[in-house]
Amino acid sequence: MVRLKFSISLNYVIKDSTADFIFNLHAAHTLNQTVVQETLYVSQPLPLHHVTDHLGNRFMRLRASQGPMMVRYEATVDIAQVFSPPASLGEAPISQLPMAVLPYIYPSRYCQSDQMTMLATREFGHLRQGYVRAQAIHDWVQANTKFTSMSSNSSTSALDTLGQHVGVCRDFAHLMIALCRAVNLPARFATGIDYGADPALGPTDFHAYVEVFVGGRWYIFDPSGTAIPMGFVRIGTGRDAVDVAFSTIFGAVTSEPPIISIIALTEPGAPWLMPFRRTDALSTAGEHPM
Repeated sequence: MVRLKFSISLNYVIKDSTADFIFNLHAAHTLNQTVVQETLYVSQPLPLHHVTDHLGNRFMRLRASQGPMMVRYEATVDIAQVFSPPASLGEAPISQLPMAVLPYIYPSRYCQSDQMTMLATREFGHLRQGYVRAQAIHDWVQANTKFTSMSSNSSTSALDTLGQHVGVCRDFAHLMIALCRAVNLPARFATGIDYGADPALGPTDFHAYVEVFVGGRWYIFDPSGTAIPMGFVRIGTGRDAVDVAFSTIFGAVTSEPPIISIIALTEPGAPWLMPFRRTDALSTAGEHPM
């Protein structure tokens, strides 16, 4: 088990009389992630509307008034992690996949898997099915894409990244997901905060990673290679980035870069581990396939 404490500060200026926001920045409620403590502060005195979906994603909606607004969220979470030998994890035929998994074999807005079938079949179709093949796709994406800050924008898709060979974590994730789905491997997009990223990459930021359904469970992959999967706090899970944006804004608004911090907590006699890199297959999604 890992215990992580983090904070997120977001600063906006609303230009018109009002603007609507949908936030997805709370730590997700899942079978394997428990929110031990959390606080939320919104500088404007506004009614806040909260809803949690079937994946544990926690959305907050508000209408802000003209002027500055700060949103600050802090939480401590315990994450129970499952480790498995990679070679033991096989693929299930489409006919045997749980219904909750089926949405993640289809193309989506940023993951045009239907346009990558020939490439994926040529590169990965002959490989042993299961985690081993997902790992090969992960390695291919890393080898063919260079992590480059500010190299993409909110409209960059997996096809764009495939052609440009550069991107940030979001782009690596979309490309891996598209290639997995192109060979019928269910894959989905996850967002969070990551402990252990290289400080040379810049200030701590939101992180995007991939989960692939093999061996009856969702397993984590980080194709960008910039972080330690044991140190991922789950915030959002969906088909691609469009499902789990940390902030969706409707109106004339300016914003500053998010200010994010995260630490790992441990103490003598406590069950919490410091995150570290390991070669086992890692899952934090629980046994239910949702």
